[in-house]
Amino acid sequence: MPVTRPQAATDRRAWVLRLGMPCAILSLMAASFTRDVGSSASQPAAAPADLALNSSVKQAMASLAANAGAITEEQIRITQIAAPPFQENARGAYLAKLLADAGLKVQTDDIGNVVGERAGSSTDVVMVTAHLDTVFPADTNVKARHEGTRIYAPGISDNGTGLAALVAVARTMRDAQIRTRHTILFVADVGEEGEGNLRGMRRLADAWRKRLRYVIALDGAASDYVSTAALPSQRVEITITGPGGHSWSDFGTPNAVNAAARGVARFVNTPTPRNPRTSFNVGEIEGGTSINSIPDKAVIKVDLRSESDAEIAKLAAALNAAIAAGVDEEMAWAQKRGMTGAGALSISSKVMGVRPSGALADGSPLLAAVRAADEALGNRSRLERSSTDANIPLSLGIPAVAMGAGGRSGGAHSLGEWYDPTGRALGLQRVLLTVVGVAGLDTAPDR
Repeated sequence: MPVTRPQAATDRRAWVLRLGMPCAILSLMAASFTRDVGSSASQPAAAPADLALNSSVKQAMASLAANAGAITEEQIRITQIAAPPFQENARGAYLAKLLADAGLKVQTDDIGNVVGERAGSSTDVVMVTAHLDTVFPADTNVKARHEGTRIYAPGISDNGTGLAALVAVARTMRDAQIRTRHTILFVADVGEEGEGNLRGMRRLADAWRKRLRYVIALDGAASDYVSTAALPSQRVEITITGPGGHSWSDFGTPNAVNAAARGVARFVNTPTPRNPRTSFNVGEIEGGTSINSIPDKAVIKVDLRSESDAEIAKLAAALNAAIAAGVDEEMAWAQKRGMTGAGALSISSKVMGVRPSGALADGSPLLAAVRAADEALGNRSRLERSSTDANIPLSLGIPAVAMGAGGRSGGAHSLGEWYDPTGRALGLQRVLLTVVGVAGLDTAPDR
């Protein structure tokens, strides 16, 4: 149910957005930020006095608020560089330049992940990521247009928002001369969407696993949630092949598209439980070469998701059974027409990708950092389960969250996608405080 924020908290939030953070609130945050079990040290990431008295944090908070408009303009420039799946190179090159300009040591790996390193006083790593790719094909018009406070463009929120925030936080930490104990990696990664199968994050987790302590994935806009549990999924491709033929002279020959349609019609009636929440989506159906040719192939791509791995397995079995029944029905129809001698239909399937499950421990210092940032900003957020880059580290037991980077949005994964920068400063400050909270301030004298 909606919760009304007390006036005192509202006033505090407005003051924080303009000037920085009260020392008492910073002390509360720092007291919560201890290391996870299994880290190389048992000391708190930052002592309360360190964080409370650090003028750089206040400067950074104020800077993010003051520069929110310029950050939005950068977001538009990023969005207008197309980044379809497996074609993120142009946008990646642009992000590499922005991160280098923010003072980071930048390298791009062999699959296109752009990694900007900000060295800390220890070799332990906090990774902050935002995915480069969108769901849209290369020929999509990604030019932004304004309507009131909204900016419309495919990918403007998912993930133009996260990428702009990635650069903004890195640049602000440099300008405010914030020094941290943990090394921070600001990463623009590939392959988060669709058939990318989280390939970028899989590579990053493998490359940095020995040093990796926390992962914070910036994905989308909203600041009223934090995703602490990974929603598992399975993406399946089923191919039906047959003899094909002429639409008139070979009428009655088994038709691969007809069989696919029969099978899909059966599958979409599969019941799904509300608890655990479960979903499926027939996202693509392809086949045929011309309107007057009997198709010799049909390809179906289906997304299966559930809070339960067992329910995904049930859906996968139901899908296979439905397509098999559709093929049998098409073959029976062809037999009635006396055309089975032309050839039979066959089925092949493959799993295109699996997103693993996992969850952040309730007592994790990373969750404490997010909650303390919310408290400091007078923000209220809920815990959610979602399918993001955070799935990979969570499945490996590495503490991770996914969070929005501020503002409002709608129409994700559609041509009508929009972003409204109202509330952007709050989201950026929330990200900054979470990152600094787990990375820890290094207040030792210059060496």
